[in-house]
Amino acid sequence: MNISQTLTRTSLLSSHFSILNLPKLPSPHGFQQNCRRIRCIPELSIPESIAISEPLIPNSTEDSAEDTVEQLLSPQDNKIVSKMMKMERKPSGGAVLRDNNGRWFPYLDKFKVNDVYLSSAEVLEAIDPLILDVRKERFRNVVRNRSFGVCLVVEGLSDYGNVSAVCRSADALGLQSVHAVSCDSSKRFRDNRHVSMGSEKWLDIEVWNSTPECFNVLKSRGYRIATTHLGKNTASIHDIDWSCPTAIVVGNENRGISEEALELSDLHCSIPMNGMVDSFNVSVAAGILMHQAVFDRTLRLGSHGDLTSEESQILLAEFFLRHSKSAITMAYEYAKRKLSNPTPKL
Repeated sequence: MNISQTLTRTSLLSSHFSILNLPKLPSPHGFQQNCRRIRCIPELSIPESIAISEPLIPNSTEDSAEDTVEQLLSPQDNKIVSKMMKMERKPSGGAVLRDNNGRWFPYLDKFKVNDVYLSSAEVLEAIDPLILDVRKERFRNVVRNRSFGVCLVVEGLSDYGNVSAVCRSADALGLQSVHAVSCDSSKRFRDNRHVSMGSEKWLDIEVWNSTPECFNVLKSRGYRIATTHLGKNTASIHDIDWSCPTAIVVGNENRGISEEALELSDLHCSIPMNGMVDSFNVSVAAGILMHQAVFDRTLRLGSHGDLTSEESQILLAEFFLRHSKSAITMAYEYAKRKLSNPTPKL
């Protein structure tokens, strides 16, 4: 192959492949080696006649280098949190929509792509080829055991290792909803991602400016507010009926629950302790509370998971969309095909 052919071939290849520069690795002979890997980037054909102006691969919050705790858990900049949730959600303010049994479920059965809406069934159909069967079965099992009947509120935690640990426990126990009342810190969330094991990706995290704002919205959704407290007139967590929609509130590591939260709550609960110490680490306390709630709900209701078949399908579609950037891309491609081939009206 002559030089001109070689250059031409190299030029063609460079339009289809990107070079990933990996960190330098020490050589056994003391030399530094530059390791590079070639990754194929498939091209996507985009018909000009289709009016989809959104980027095919939206920026992922999981891969962003700027996902600090201050950004993730700050009501001043809540864009990162909102991007984590894909399906359309019911409004938080004003009239809150609940089902006939008074249960709160946050999602609507539609995913918006500009002016096009995909139903959960269409989202599942679009992304299904991308996800391995074993992964899909894992999603289904998780959704089957998910519930919005109990949610967790963290009020002003300053140690984000605790926030991460709490998120991991919530995910493992089947709670889908976590609420964070803001606090001031700029410590990087990635620093504690090894604690949460990426569980925040699969949770619905909502951030609030203040405790009253958070509690008012939760009460409008049908939740009673249960704050942990060491004072008198508290109920043991073993004596509470957790089958009622309940928001469990844990407080700051040093100050505990604020006086404001105690006054606005519907009940105070405590964890029985028999040792010399009179408190648990906040992430441990949250784990014990959530575990007791799930245990009690299972005894009373037969299972913790209580989503209807329609709600389960919507949440499954939400998980499919959160799977990867490629999942979002496939949903956008499906929406383009839907626009170019509209269903005829009968």
